[in-house]
Amino acid sequence: MRGIAISPSNQCCSSGSSSPLQFQSQNTLPSQPYRTVNLNPLLQFNNKKKQNPSNGRRYPIVSKISINPSNNNNTQTPIRPLVVFGSANADIYLEINRLPKVGETISANSGQTLAGGKGANQAACGGRLSYPTYFLGQVGDDAHGKLISEALQNGGVCLDYLNTVTDAPTGHAVVMLQPDGQNSIIIVGGANMNCWPHTLSDQDFEVVRNAGIVLLQREIPDSVNIQVAKAARSTGVPVILDAGGMDAPFPQELLSFIDILSPNESELGRLTGMATESFEQITQAVVKCHKMGVKQVLVKLGAKGSALFVEGEEPIKQPIISATKVLDTTGAGDTFTAAFAVALVEGKSRNECLKFAAAAASLCVQVKGAIPSMPDRKSVFDLLQSH
Repeated sequence: MRGIAISPSNQCCSSGSSSPLQFQSQNTLPSQPYRTVNLNPLLQFNNKKKQNPSNGRRYPIVSKISINPSNNNNTQTPIRPLVVFGSANADIYLEINRLPKVGETISANSGQTLAGGKGANQAACGGRLSYPTYFLGQVGDDAHGKLISEALQNGGVCLDYLNTVTDAPTGHAVVMLQPDGQNSIIIVGGANMNCWPHTLSDQDFEVVRNAGIVLLQREIPDSVNIQVAKAARSTGVPVILDAGGMDAPFPQELLSFIDILSPNESELGRLTGMATESFEQITQAVVKCHKMGVKQVLVKLGAKGSALFVEGEEPIKQPIISATKVLDTTGAGDTFTAAFAVALVEGKSRNECLKFAAAAASLCVQVKGAIPSMPDRKSVFDLLQSH
């Protein structure tokens, strides 16, 4: 067993809040081997880089501290981390009054570049919610890659398994943001879609197999997602697939290895080829997903809230938690999915998971940018207590 160097730079999962937080995990997933490390009071990782295969690491090292505000006795329980395998983009924001017409040139009111991408957004959300989070993906050896890495590290995400590739630039997206907070996005895949190995490394698979839950999206190749989902299934690790990303048919093989599919209304419609304008139509589309092998479908319904459909059970509906203002909806769906995953792996009920996710998404839309808008755990709890 290798020792762990404890230093401020190793604090990969701090909450970003000085308020006491209590983690209640009732994870009933199959037990897996862990090495316990005595770290107090912060959540930390063994921050050794993947590129050094001689470091001897065999399992993700995480330690969860339960802090009870009513007393001074801290207890420690090793837990399995949230593992996000997915995309990382530099989001180029353009604030405009309206979308340009064909052949028209308009001026933007302002512009800036922020870290984003569905995978990075979800990982940042996990980190901000004080849950131990790994992000596995690819960035280019460029300024955009450094921007994303710094944003994720500052958000408490462990990047031991983030690859930097030299043959493709960091993925980026042009986000056209209108005054009402709605957005239109164009994505350039870059390193997210290129330069992946034919087979992922044993170290990548090992992290996945020892996760508490795995999040996937469709901004990386389906072949990569299939490998990850298979590895997770081999040890009983649940997988949530966010349906956002490439507009292409879902491979049946991928659907057969996931536990929860999380689309919005339009993504559900494209997947099933069915109308999704009413809740009844959405329900029928979900039935088709069940027939395709997906037992649970978590549908994001925008202003109408969300619903969790479990095959053979009545759907669970969750209305939105109204935001005092809506500045930017970018990243709201990613926040919802990641917050749901965090609540689920901590053992909360389905209803609690939906409400927790709704609160996180409500806070997200009140801040511009994707990763900058991810709420911290205390803010989510405060909002929930006020409703």
